[in-house]
Amino acid sequence: MTHQEVANFAESWGLIILFSMFAVAVVYALWPANKSKFTEAARRPLDED
Repeated sequence: MTHQEVANFAESWGLIILFSMFAVAVVYALWPANKSKFTEAARRPLDED
């Protein structure tokens, strides 16, 4: 494998992998079942113990 072949592979499949990871992260963040966890985490710094 030459450097050019590795670079071409990274340009094509790397973009697909990174985009799919981004899509999974967005879906996870917007999933309705996770709302209570994120709401609690957002309020935690403001709680006084």
